[in-house]
Amino acid sequence: MTLLVSVVAALLFFGLVMASIALHEVGHLLPAKLFGVKVTQYFVGFGRTVWQVRRGETHYGIKAIPLGGYVRMVGMYPPRRPGQAESRGPVARLADEARDYEYEDITSADDGRLFHQKPVWQKVIVMAGGPAMNLLLAFLIFLGINLVHGQYRPQMVAAQVSECVVPASREVKTCTDADPASPAKAAGVQVGDRIVSFNGERPGDWNELSASIRANGAGSARLVVERDGQQLTLPVVNTIVTGMADRLDPARTVEVGFLGVTPAHELVRGGVGTTAGDVWMQTKQSVTALARFPVKVWNVGADLVTGQGRDENGPISIVGASRVAGEIAGNGQMAPDDKIASWFAMLGSLNLFVCLLNCVPLPPLDGGHIAGALYEGLRRAVARAFGRSDPGPVDTAKLLPVAYLVGGFLFLAGIVLIIADLFSPVAVF
Repeated sequence: MTLLVSVVAALLFFGLVMASIALHEVGHLLPAKLFGVKVTQYFVGFGRTVWQVRRGETHYGIKAIPLGGYVRMVGMYPPRRPGQAESRGPVARLADEARDYEYEDITSADDGRLFHQKPVWQKVIVMAGGPAMNLLLAFLIFLGINLVHGQYRPQMVAAQVSECVVPASREVKTCTDADPASPAKAAGVQVGDRIVSFNGERPGDWNELSASIRANGAGSARLVVERDGQQLTLPVVNTIVTGMADRLDPARTVEVGFLGVTPAHELVRGGVGTTAGDVWMQTKQSVTALARFPVKVWNVGADLVTGQGRDENGPISIVGASRVAGEIAGNGQMAPDDKIASWFAMLGSLNLFVCLLNCVPLPPLDGGHIAGALYEGLRRAVARAFGRSDPGPVDTAKLLPVAYLVGGFLFLAGIVLIIADLFSPVAVF
């Protein structure tokens, strides 16, 4: 029964991921239609067409490989200028071939409805519509979790006090006689103490307190705690510098100040402000992960080849995320409401990551098209300022080699992650 629940939950989660991708494409489709761009296809998936229906000039459908989607807007590339000779370089030839292929289906009736003919601001809105949709979905998902269920957040109460400081490089985390006592233990912090102030400052929450401790290095630490209704000033100690997980990249170890207090966690509901803070924090973490994404994918592939275990903080594919969702659903130790909240938190995080990935200013990602449109606007503004003639739309067809390189990398990264998720999955429980 547990296996059946896990499989059904994994498939359902995969379906919601595909729904998110479909809505991403809706984010492109609606403004394109609104601005009069000719849209001939709206498909979820790639490869062979499984089902389609035509409404007006647009074919809507589903394809066999459910790992993405696309909207085909006519006239993405501007035509050759009158009198322009056929280019001879390999890059230019590639651009000309793509342009000629696209213009085989363009007629005089489409004049004014081609994407490259639209104003810069409309191009930006059309291409930003997809990432904006994923951002909106992420925000609404996290808002729903915060309003209905809440999230377990660290409190200013000590749930555990470390006996000693164990070096980060040591795999066994039990204390030895050679390990120094933790600063919290030396100061006399007890389980149940509520931390009131640190070095004379009253932190607003545990995250603020944690940041102060980490930034304190090996400096002196003056603690005031509340115990049994009374405030106590504890003896001054020094925090100790040791290796801990980076807050934005948990897979990376950084040298920071250490006190030795583990906070209690409490289920707390929140509203729009709390959700905005959560999304902002996840955005910073996701941007950090994106910056190291190629390295992390390489590490996943290397660990797979050498038989090493997966990094729990490493990237996973849609298949891996669905598998984790199934494991959460089949876990017998989690309460049903906690399972649902964790499940949707994963979906929200995935939508946020898709948003940020598509904002990378490289074709074929949406950010690449946005960057091209902004460059076009800048070039036209400079031409107007100097009294020059309109330079026309930017020829994005010349960036096709970059698009192929980026697309090829994303394809290979997806294959590596899917294989790793099938044969060396991330251990969740």
